[in-house]
Amino acid sequence: MLKPSRAKLLADLLPQALGPAAAKQGFAGAEIMARWATIVGPEIAARATPLKLAAPRPQGPDAPPGQSTLHLRVEGAFALEIQHRVPEIQERVNAHLGWACVGSVKLRQGSGPAARAPHRPPAPPPPATEAETARVRSATARVEEAELAAALDRLGMAALAKSRTRAR
Repeated sequence: MLKPSRAKLLADLLPQALGPAAAKQGFAGAEIMARWATIVGPEIAARATPLKLAAPRPQGPDAPPGQSTLHLRVEGAFALEIQHRVPEIQERVNAHLGWACVGSVKLRQGSGPAARAPHRPPAPPPPATEAETARVRSATARVEEAELAAALDRLGMAALAKSRTRAR
């Protein structure tokens, strides 16, 4: 019998998918790009996006790695604010990576992804009717494991909510 595979978080798969493109821009493993909003917070992420991480040339085979320069694209109106928050950005990125990787941050003014308005989640769907709830519960009633039954109930309710949203 095959063991069911566990669902994976998109955030865990993103670095692998972005790897080749990110490597061209100096992002080893795409960690900073993939988790930018988590690293610096939604407020900074809405106004600044990472462009590249420029590592210094190695000084020798036994020399420790030097600190890199993180290049950010910032919407013009927020450049001064982001400039004042550079120490916070460095601290957060370095804490996330686990070592003092970023030694400096360079800002490039421009429009683009950082200039977009912050993402607003869609309005929640209307609540399920009693008939829909009963239909989902009857479909999962034979499941013996409580956690699995609860997860299937949530999945069924989400599927019904999505179909109600499309019908509008």
